[in-house]
Amino acid sequence: MLFRLYFYILFFCLVFVTATHAQDKNKAVALKNILESIEKQHHVSFNYLENDIITSKIVPPKKSLSLDMKISYLQKKTTLQFHKLDETFYTISSQKETEFVCGYLFNKTDNSPIAGVNILSSNGTHTITSDTGYFEIKGETSNSITISHIGYATQIVSLQKLTHTNCLKIYLEIETLNLDSVIANHYLASGISKTIDGTFEIKPKKLGIMPGLIEPDVLQTMLQIPGIYSTEESLASINVRGGTNDQNLFLWNGIKMYQTGHFFGLISAFNPYLPHTISISKNGSSPFYGESVSSVVDISSDSKQLKKSSFSAGINMINADIYFKFNVNKKGFLEIASRRSITDLVHTPTYDSYYNKAFQNTTITNYTTNQNIDFKSEEKFKFYDISLKYLQKIGKKDQLVLDLITINDQLNVFQKSTINNAAQSENNILIQKNHGANFSWTRNWNPKSSTKMNAFISSYELDAETSKIESFQTVKQENLMLDNGFKIENNHQINSKLSINEGYQFDEMGATNLDAVNNPLFYRKIKQVLRTHALIVEGKYNNPTKKINLNTGIRINYIEQFKKTLVEPRLQFNYEMMPGLNLEVLGEFKSQNSLQIIDLQKDYFGIEKRRWILSNNNSIPIQKSKQASIGMSFNKNNWLLSLDNFYKTVTGINSSSQGFQNQLELVKINGDYTVWGSEILIQKKINHFTTWISYAYNNNNYLFLDSTPNEFPNNFEVTHFVSWAGTYEIKKIKMALGSKWHSGKPETTPLSNDIDNSNPSNPKITYNFPNNKNLNDFFQINFSTTYKWQTFNKTEYDFGFSVINVTNRKNEINEFYKINSTTNTIEDVKTYSLDRTFNLSLRVSF
Repeated sequence: MLFRLYFYILFFCLVFVTATHAQDKNKAVALKNILESIEKQHHVSFNYLENDIITSKIVPPKKSLSLDMKISYLQKKTTLQFHKLDETFYTISSQKETEFVCGYLFNKTDNSPIAGVNILSSNGTHTITSDTGYFEIKGETSNSITISHIGYATQIVSLQKLTHTNCLKIYLEIETLNLDSVIANHYLASGISKTIDGTFEIKPKKLGIMPGLIEPDVLQTMLQIPGIYSTEESLASINVRGGTNDQNLFLWNGIKMYQTGHFFGLISAFNPYLPHTISISKNGSSPFYGESVSSVVDISSDSKQLKKSSFSAGINMINADIYFKFNVNKKGFLEIASRRSITDLVHTPTYDSYYNKAFQNTTITNYTTNQNIDFKSEEKFKFYDISLKYLQKIGKKDQLVLDLITINDQLNVFQKSTINNAAQSENNILIQKNHGANFSWTRNWNPKSSTKMNAFISSYELDAETSKIESFQTVKQENLMLDNGFKIENNHQINSKLSINEGYQFDEMGATNLDAVNNPLFYRKIKQVLRTHALIVEGKYNNPTKKINLNTGIRINYIEQFKKTLVEPRLQFNYEMMPGLNLEVLGEFKSQNSLQIIDLQKDYFGIEKRRWILSNNNSIPIQKSKQASIGMSFNKNNWLLSLDNFYKTVTGINSSSQGFQNQLELVKINGDYTVWGSEILIQKKINHFTTWISYAYNNNNYLFLDSTPNEFPNNFEVTHFVSWAGTYEIKKIKMALGSKWHSGKPETTPLSNDIDNSNPSNPKITYNFPNNKNLNDFFQINFSTTYKWQTFNKTEYDFGFSVINVTNRKNEINEFYKINSTTNTIEDVKTYSLDRTFNLSLRVSF
């Protein structure tokens, strides 16, 4: 009896445990957890509304089942419908009587999903897309939905095209500019547009690929535009229609930048991964721009708030950078970008190539015997740049923005040579930096009137110190620029066709130059200050019916120290003669009071020779320019043809600012230059392939009345310039191959190999007439490719590879002559462009 009782108890316990185990095994689980488990196991993505599944709990399907079997199981156990969009994307919808619409939004350029897109139905219902671009919205009593997102063209879609059984894929086009204000929205590449006011707009975040570039470098991209080039292959020496680099106005969020390049011009000083717009004007610039006799390059970082934070980091064979942007509140965000060289940590082949380009001429070829002179040099170089933006909206009408930027380059040089068995050594330090800040306030009084006020400051410093170890001599050089002021701009929209803008700008510039030597004792410090007031009026007339766009204005500058008034009219006119065919007329008067001069070619170790000074209205006059251009463009059936003819004259230039390395090197005289020419572009786009060829002709001559002869070719004249490229962009892959050829710039050769020793204390080279000869033609082939992919967790990777100078052609970009006092001969000093240079980059974004 007792044994039977034990048996029953044991049997009951066994049944209870088995039943309990079975219940646990078949326990209902939240449907959301089941879907997440299936996503991880089968590498798919489900899109659904939280309200449709939040209350659903079922027993999970067996893990051994196939994906289709699991979906079939879930449909039977729930009231949900599963719709397959492709191999990896599924949508889930509830079987409700309420009618709804659903869809997927993708970027038309690279087919990537777009998150955070606003979807608004005509009945007022609103939603946004998920990370995979999916949306679902109620559609009863609605006839259409409006799809809008920052940076993309708005679309209105009829609800008849979308039902719960057919979720369409919708592709959004990137919005470059208002099409009414664009002549060409794919100029050379996607992300570059030419507008009806004659300016070029570059959006690096949307930029296609350029030959030799794997990053959206601001200034390298600028050099692709016809009429813009660099005779020295340097971003610190950009020539626009024959002008010098200091005659260009570079603005970064309203801050004038005196330093534009890292690595002495081989890399742009502006972080390429900041979301921004670059506006470039070669002629006909707005009267709100002053202090420039050549081009205007206005760089503005993005002032639009994101739906979610973003982060990216990258590295190439020269530098590494990091970028992030996050919302600090509902109406404010903070954006930070930082970049630093890795050249002081590791020497890559790319660094070696840049090093050879930047620091060449340490081995000098003797003009007569063509023998190498012993010289050794060791350089350590590093750079960094940091930028910050804080934006805060206050209410519906006010916005405050703070922009900060700092740029820093540092070079340590140890040089050693042996002359006549005597050792000579020097220890040198060169520091170059530019700091800037801009604070702006914008007030929208009403839909037709607004005011913007901003205060800015820019500080530039160039320091050098040379210590000659054997002679205990220290030489110090400094160049400081301090530029600060404020600007007020009022905008009034009179009607749909006419707007009037007026404003005032105050600018104070200070320049300091110092030279000091301890043995023998020498000290010189020169400080200059100029204050300028400007009144500005601008009118804009745009009549789409008559296809006329007219912008005209005037800038009146008053310089306190000189008690001088300068009147500067500006003109932009565009007329659409027929669909796709536009006539353009541009004109401007401009002036500037700051310039860069070269006291001696050996300043700052001969690496950075230029220093900023201000006009004194006497020996250093105010530079003034007048320019006019007329052009036509045809844009139809994916063909783009553009022709510009221009005439420009600049007066008041000083010979010290032109980089002479001949008989005029130490002569300080004033003169003018006149340049006229043509720029032609032919471009064709065929599906994913784009090809273009451009040609520029320049006739550029100096006029120095105190020189013999008084008229001769400009140092920066490039008579003929031809550029070609072919790009291919499809989904994740971009490739570009291109070449550029131009005639050599002028040089001055010695009249003979003999030195003029008529004055033994000051031997001289006897030269031919200035710029009597041209260097050999320049030719270069460049290649680049990028590949972008995205992982399952939405992390985006971007890999790039580029080759500059594919054929490794030895291009001579400068040549001058000097006397070797040791050998009493003339030395021929040549400067060459980059050798074949490879670069790799990797970027991660999420």
